[in-house]
Amino acid sequence: MGNLYETRREHLTAYLAQNDIGAVMITAPANVYYYTGFNSDPHERFMSLIINVSTDQTYLFVPALDKDAALQEADIATIISISDEEVPLEVVSKSIGKLSKTVGIEAKNLSYDRYISLLAHFPDVEVVDVQPFVNKQRMKKSAEEIEKLSDAIRIIEKVLKEGIKKVKIGMSESELTGELEFLMRKFGADGPSFSTIVLSGEKAALPHGSPGERTIQRGDYLLIDFGVVKDGYCSDITRTFIIGEASEKQKEIYDIVLQSNEAGIQAVQEGVSLKTFDIAARNVIHQNGYGDYFNNRVGHGLGIEVHEEPSIHQNNEQLAEAGLVFTIEPGIYIPNVGGVRIEDIVYINEDGNAEVLTTFPKQLQVL
Repeated sequence: MGNLYETRREHLTAYLAQNDIGAVMITAPANVYYYTGFNSDPHERFMSLIINVSTDQTYLFVPALDKDAALQEADIATIISISDEEVPLEVVSKSIGKLSKTVGIEAKNLSYDRYISLLAHFPDVEVVDVQPFVNKQRMKKSAEEIEKLSDAIRIIEKVLKEGIKKVKIGMSESELTGELEFLMRKFGADGPSFSTIVLSGEKAALPHGSPGERTIQRGDYLLIDFGVVKDGYCSDITRTFIIGEASEKQKEIYDIVLQSNEAGIQAVQEGVSLKTFDIAARNVIHQNGYGDYFNNRVGHGLGIEVHEEPSIHQNNEQLAEAGLVFTIEPGIYIPNVGGVRIEDIVYINEDGNAEVLTTFPKQLQVL
């Protein structure tokens, strides 16, 4: 795997050299993993991949308690640990000496506190945001990445298949959440990729509501939106069910969302702007009179993080290209009544066509 990470770092270094950026300080854990193979959450501690272009040296700084793991996993020769009583940027400056001119950082990730510390220890540097380049590089998925994503999808679909067998009237949303998260571990996930969403009845109208003590009743919508992390890659799927018996209105709303989901997927191809997919899905909901009940973007990129580039919204002019992976997840959310969301994961393959990586059935299931 060493070559994979090395190749990624080479692309980054070439970009830095072309743009006259003397060094880069990568601190977002997902990006550190992308460039080194070391996957770790340092929490409040300092962790950074630093590439000094001028001296052609690469360092990985990790919290002391992560050093052994980093030595095993990271594709980096020079790994330096920082203990809790040390000042992180002081250790960095002693280890690497001076930094010339410009340092690339990820603007979304570097806190003001760390920025001040960086300037205190390297007073002559100016920072420049390299986040757009990193995002663009990470956006195009390799065959190995698609394989890892597919593993995470396979696990979550198995969880959903087994999990819905456990649904019963009178069970709380929290109880079902617990059952689903137990199955994630049982089927080999490293953990959930985000807080599992299980919403019943009128609560299904909250796109990102939290499971609570509400109990599942006959006639309820049951919306399940969840995913797992497996070997550093995330899955994310949503299916909506009806409990006991579906009313005509529920069937109608479900059918519109399903048509919208399919329209969004059918619009996917290389070379058109990303907004096309959102607009295709949104039009179906608008034309059926529910436009006011769908007011979020239709999808987001997926990979090492559960939300990454690209953002699939109706103003995104960026062109779709092979290698992109993202969700198509339209919904109708009617306050105090309930809601339906159907979410699939789509990959634009090397032929420029849409491949749907999720396979869980989409026709309405009454539990």
